[in-house]
Amino acid sequence: MDFFIDGLRRGIELILGGDPEVYDITLLSLRVALISTILACGVGVPVGFLIGTTRFWGRRAAITALNTMLAFPTVVVGVLIWGLLARRGPFGGAELLYTWWAIVIAEVVLAAPIAAALTAAAVQGIDPRVRRTALTLGASPLRAHIAVARAARFALFTAVVVAFGRVLAEVGAAMIVGGNIRHYTRTLTTAVALATSQGDFALAMALGLILFAIALTVNVLLQLFQGRVNA
Repeated sequence: MDFFIDGLRRGIELILGGDPEVYDITLLSLRVALISTILACGVGVPVGFLIGTTRFWGRRAAITALNTMLAFPTVVVGVLIWGLLARRGPFGGAELLYTWWAIVIAEVVLAAPIAAALTAAAVQGIDPRVRRTALTLGASPLRAHIAVARAARFALFTAVVVAFGRVLAEVGAAMIVGGNIRHYTRTLTTAVALATSQGDFALAMALGLILFAIALTVNVLLQLFQGRVNA
């Protein structure tokens, strides 16, 4: 127990003392997570909206594919992206492997299906009369979709938050395609894994506390948003 308390104390000291490595890792992680979330939701939300509001041939297969991708092992995604970006791979000329952009690509592949699946579920739960009423009142198809999105805004915001949590907490794919290079591709999760394996419990605890703080902040914002929606 003393070992745990001492590690926790030293971890807090690293955070409060402004340890450069801790903050460098944190800033890189936030940059990767934010860019990945924006790109993933930019792809996933429209796809989910299309699936949730449109009836077309193959829709059931598309939903099944999305649900399957939700449980896709992250290390498998990492291996696939590694093969695509490796020097002998089809995109090897871009020289993205072992850069933070490679991590972004892997995270987008992992998070986009989450955003799409949750968006589809959100808009499917909205009363179909919302869209029909908007069209009846003379709204264009785009404005009718906006009306549906407004009615499902809390669920859509939740989809974005969940996607952000996915990319922030992911470690397998980031380790494979990023290489966990210090000051270059080392994120919070890969740094925690490395620090723990090296016995640096204080650094692992400091980074873990930051991860917890970010997750807590995001969830508090989600609750505040929900309160405003329900007010």
